Amino acid sequence: MVRLAVAAYPPIAKTRTGKLNTIVICSGGLDSVSLAHKVAAENTLKGLLSFNYGQRHSKELDYAAACAARLGVPFKAVDIQAVGAALTGSALTDNINVPDGHYAEETMKLTIVPNRNAIMLAIAFGMAAAEKADAVATAVHGGDHFIYPDCRPAFISAFQAMQDQALDGYATVRLYTPYVDGSKADIVIDGARHNTPFAQTWSCYKGGERHCGRCGTCVERREAFHLAGVNDPTEYDDPDFWLTAVNKAGV
Repeated sequence: MVRLAVAAYPPIAKTRTGKLNTIVICSGGLDSVSLAHKVAAENTLKGLLSFNYGQRHSKELDYAAACAARLGVPFKAVDIQAVGAALTGSALTDNINVPDGHYAEETMKLTIVPNRNAIMLAIAFGMAAAEKADAVATAVHGGDHFIYPDCRPAFISAFQAMQDQALDGYATVRLYTPYVDGSKADIVIDGARHNTPFAQTWSCYKGGERHCGRCGTCVERREAFHLAGVNDPTEYDDPDFWLTAVNKAGV
């Protein structure tokens, strides 16, 4: 049985300023933590929501919890490990080596967890409707489009249309994806604008003491800071591998 062992956020009405009360899906990574800081600055951050889906390590969830504490909002982690165990074949959930390289490489398809975002968003929308939130925010971005179909604009539009039908007459919840057409470098620039503490985010799929610098998300992270012209405070085991990966992928 899937455990949804979470308490509800206290219901909060829309603010007088018209800002949206927003639940941010936060993994603890650079993208979602930057999004949390953006929402806190520009709208009303209702809380952060994370998922334990049986990923290779849960280290990132500690960073999500720390972000919530820093921003002074509730943090909830939903346990869907039983669902994750059924979504076999991914290097993020199974005993499969995490591939090194750039997301543009074919090998990165090993990091796909089928329907992961669709499942998480469906749960988040149900919670948002029950708790009178106006929006659910997620940090999907253009760099994800190579291999993750549930990060693409077409999916975002289709999911919103589906939820409009699913919640018709009960609630109106907006799917907020401000980065969907942008790059990870754009997120770094936006995160810096909102004083995101990048050193207090975790991206690496391998979950070691430091970022490995070689897996797809480490390569993308390192490249993004370079393209953004923003200092990268991250400590990597292999800080220069990203150059080799980018050249190999031809991006």
